[in-house]
Amino acid sequence: MSSSMTGLAWFKSSYSGSQGDSCVEVAVAEQAVFVRDSKNVTRPYLAVGIAQWRHFIRHTVKG
Repeated sequence: MSSSMTGLAWFKSSYSGSQGDSCVEVAVAEQAVFVRDSKNVTRPYLAVGIAQWRHFIRHTVKG
C-alpha cells in the first residue's frame, strides 16, 4: 500500500450533520479504505483492508 495520499477522493457520509463538526472522511482505493478526521485532515489516517471494511459495514449498517 502506498503511503501517498495524493489522488484520493475523500468524502463524508450522507448522514453527516449540516454543521460538519462531528464527522470522519473516507477515501476508497484499490487495496484499502482510508479514514480520517474531517476537522483536522493533517492528522494520521486509518487504513483498512477492503475485506475488513466490508465486514465492518455489514455489521454496522442496518438494512
